[in-house]
Amino acid sequence: MNVKVKSVIAIVVGTAIMGFGINAFNIPNHLAEGGITGISIIIKLLIPQLDQGIVYFALNIPLFFIGWKVLGRTAFLYTMIGTVSLSLFLSLFAAVLHYHALSDTLLGALYAGVTVGAGLGIIFRYGGTTGGVDIIARMLNRYYGISIGRTLFLGDMLVIGASLIYLSVESAMYTLVAVFIAARVVDFFQDGLTSGKALTIISEYPRTIAQQILSLGRGVTILTGKGAYSGTEKEVVYCVVGRNEVVQIKNIIKEADPHAFVIVSDVHEVLGEGFTLDENKQPLRD
Repeated sequence: MNVKVKSVIAIVVGTAIMGFGINAFNIPNHLAEGGITGISIIIKLLIPQLDQGIVYFALNIPLFFIGWKVLGRTAFLYTMIGTVSLSLFLSLFAAVLHYHALSDTLLGALYAGVTVGAGLGIIFRYGGTTGGVDIIARMLNRYYGISIGRTLFLGDMLVIGASLIYLSVESAMYTLVAVFIAARVVDFFQDGLTSGKALTIISEYPRTIAQQILSLGRGVTILTGKGAYSGTEKEVVYCVVGRNEVVQIKNIIKEADPHAFVIVSDVHEVLGEGFTLDENKQPLRD
């Protein structure tokens, strides 16, 4: 079992941010949430006397059995840490701090989305979950490459729809805003630090451009292409760079061949040397 102290600390910090956001913005502004967290919020709003942390933990108990089979021992331990610590922080922040609804509910929804998303993003990035739908989201991401944020957003719609039993339509709509923002923030934490830009360059001077890019320390692949209209064979330059390097690459292309045909596309995750590995093929530190 490969348990890292740094991961445990990060998961606890993430649950603290999430627990604060739910108590500070969701509950006072009558905003629900998705998954098991959303169900516990609805129960809390219906029966204020109940301790949300205890309710949240109790609802997660059946899902622990799925987590044990799906996640493996280390990930399951991280999930247990995330679930228990979130339960504690939900109870702690509710007991120690007292919050009031913001005059602008939209602002409350935005802050709810950012704090909950940031907390979840940190938790996911270090291999943990907070139980519930998170387990399913991690499973789909691991085996099928489906975005965690997207899975959470789609799955949360069911709980938010059910929340209409208690919440007004307006509150449910604001909740959708919060959940959407949270999903985007989660994806940023998952992909943002290892994302980049891919450039496909069709030029009369591919070797010159390739050498200039190589001088920056980025890898380049020369592909063989053929024009469908002209039938002329060409060398196509393909490379993946950091977002902050795109302007520099464009300047290189413009100087070498102002008439080059360039395609710049988003890359949501990059694995390998220069991104997740150093020049010695060793993992880069987080």
